[in-house]
Amino acid sequence: MENFVITGGHELFGEVNISGAKNAAVAIIPAAILAGDVVRIENIPQISDVHLIIEILDSMGAGIKMINKNTIEIDSTNLQYQAVPYELSSKFRASYYLIGAMLGRFKQAQVAMPGGCNFGVRPIDLHIKGFEMLGADVNIIDGMVCAKADKLVGTSIYMDVVSVGATINVMLAAVLARGLTVIENAAKEPHIVDLANFLNSMGADVRGAGTDVIKIRGVEKMHGCTYSIIPDQIEAGTYMVAAAACGGDVLVKNVIPKHLESISAKLIEAGAEIIEYDDAVRVTRFKPLTKCNVKTMPHPGFPTDMQPQMAIILSVANGTSILTENVWDNRYQYIGQLLRMGARVQVDGKIAVFEGVDRLTGVNVKATDLRAGAAMIIAGLVADGVTTVENINYIDRGYEDVVTKFSSLGADIKRVEVKEKNAVPTAG
Repeated sequence: MENFVITGGHELFGEVNISGAKNAAVAIIPAAILAGDVVRIENIPQISDVHLIIEILDSMGAGIKMINKNTIEIDSTNLQYQAVPYELSSKFRASYYLIGAMLGRFKQAQVAMPGGCNFGVRPIDLHIKGFEMLGADVNIIDGMVCAKADKLVGTSIYMDVVSVGATINVMLAAVLARGLTVIENAAKEPHIVDLANFLNSMGADVRGAGTDVIKIRGVEKMHGCTYSIIPDQIEAGTYMVAAAACGGDVLVKNVIPKHLESISAKLIEAGAEIIEYDDAVRVTRFKPLTKCNVKTMPHPGFPTDMQPQMAIILSVANGTSILTENVWDNRYQYIGQLLRMGARVQVDGKIAVFEGVDRLTGVNVKATDLRAGAAMIIAGLVADGVTTVENINYIDRGYEDVVTKFSSLGADIKRVEVKEKNAVPTAG
């Protein structure tokens, strides 16, 4: 068991390189099996969710070759159908992309219900609806999603709610289906565009990704390719928020600035200055933080995955700020940890009202999920004194070399081994 120990009160200065996008990688890696060929994927982040999906493919018989720490070759030429091991697939949410990928390749799939961060119900009703409309029979048996089809046939699928996961899963199942599949009210996140570009590099015919109507014309066969994953929008946003919260001058490198516009806009409103370059953004903040209101929305709105990090700024900004969560239920579990640090917050359903305080105080806190864990790091960096962050296994799911990267900016953060008997049990 390990904790992060953070001594706060330091401004941040320097440069930080952003890794490949977690949310793209966990969709693109399972999608590689659709090729039935050798696929090389570059700019893979070194995070536990990626390690798990690679371990699953390896256990299923795919040839896995690590070219370097951020490049992998996946050979699925001789991959045979089998159920995905429950003990692996139940550990994280993105394992459900194997349903779409295996349904597309083998016309059958058996994968555990999704796990991962526990901040609300993660229904897969829309995923199942999409698979069924393509012609699959889907049942949930003993915690496993079992899907099977004699053949998959393109159709029009309307997403009742904008869902990133369901949009991706239907894309994966549809690329080898017969005829045209049209996904209406599709999610528009950058990693959906990245997945579409990857599928097209393997010979698929996917058009309209990044809009709310995606059209997929099924092909008979796909082939290998070499592809580089986009930079991680949420990791970049996390370091941007940290720079604004702590003050200082940080250059966030290897990013696509357009993907960060909604985050940049709120940081500017809160008192930071943002300069965009071709593949970097510079964040400076030397004046007091000021109140602002934030509403999470599907892309291109403010990302729900940046909500907890932004809450740290609102905690110490002058005035009253209102945060509205419009995507996930129960994403305010971390607020209890902030209250222990001296924040003044009231939560009523989807709305959290922040009365800015002069300072937070370092205490022992827990990561309640991946992004809340990142928020606890930022809170520790801002706070007076020492903050210990527990349950950091959540943070390792989505952030590569977080200690090294923050330390390079002048933060005082260490990963410390603790005895199991003193450890706090993890959830989820």
